[in-house]
Amino acid sequence: MNVETMARLAQDGSGEMFDAIASRYDLLNRLMSLGNDRRWRLRTVQALALRGRVRVLDLATGTADLALLVARSLRQASVIAVDPSREMRRIARRKISAAGLDDRIELLDGRAEELPFEDTSFDAVCMAFGIRNVPDRPRALSEILRVLRPGGTAALLELTEPNGGWLLPFVWLHVHAVVPLLGAALSGSREYRYLQRSIAAFPRPSEFARMMTAAGFAATTAESLTAGACHLFVGRRGPAT
Repeated sequence: MNVETMARLAQDGSGEMFDAIASRYDLLNRLMSLGNDRRWRLRTVQALALRGRVRVLDLATGTADLALLVARSLRQASVIAVDPSREMRRIARRKISAAGLDDRIELLDGRAEELPFEDTSFDAVCMAFGIRNVPDRPRALSEILRVLRPGGTAALLELTEPNGGWLLPFVWLHVHAVVPLLGAALSGSREYRYLQRSIAAFPRPSEFARMMTAAGFAATTAESLTAGACHLFVGRRGPAT
C-alpha cells in the first residue's frame, strides 16, 4: 500500500487504512509524540472539567486510550467510544476488558460527520489525533456541537507542525528526521510518511480555532503543547436560548 493509497483510505472515512496499522497504533503515537501523548491526553481530560454523573463521547477513539483515561478519571462517567476501524475497535475492546471497564465504556462503529445520537446527548465530547483525518471537518464540528448539551465542552487534541519555543529545533528534528528513520526500521515507513504528510496538511491552529467558532462553538481556545507539536482545541456550546 503506497502513501497515496493510504491517504485516500484515510480520507474516505472508512477506517480501512487504520485497520492496517492498528497493531502498531499505540507505538506510532509514542514515537510521533516524543512519548508525550499520555500527558497530552491527561491535559485533554482536565480541559473537559468533568463533574458528577456525566456522559462523554470519545470520537476516533482508536485503541481507546482517551476513553479509558476519561473513565478512570471519574467513576461516575460513562463513555461512548466511536471509531470506523474494526481492527482499532478490536484492540480497544481488549484493553477495555482488561481494565474492567466494559460496564462504563461502550464501543460503536461510526464517523464524526454522521453521529447516530440525539441532540444534546452528551455532557462532553473529546477526540485525540483524529480530526485531521476527518474528510469533512466543518460537518464534523457541527455534529459535535449538535450532540453537546448547552454548556457542554468539546476538547480536540491534534498533532500539528512544531511552531515555537526553545524546544522547536529538537521537536522539528524528531518529527522530520528521527520519526521516518524509526518508521523504516519498524517496516512501517509508508504509514509514518502518511502521518507526517497529514500533520503538515492540517490547518494552522489559529485557522482551525476559527473553524470551530464558525461552527458555533463559544470560548474557543487553541493551547500549544510541546513547542506546538500538538494543540488542544477547546470549545463550549453556549447556553440554551
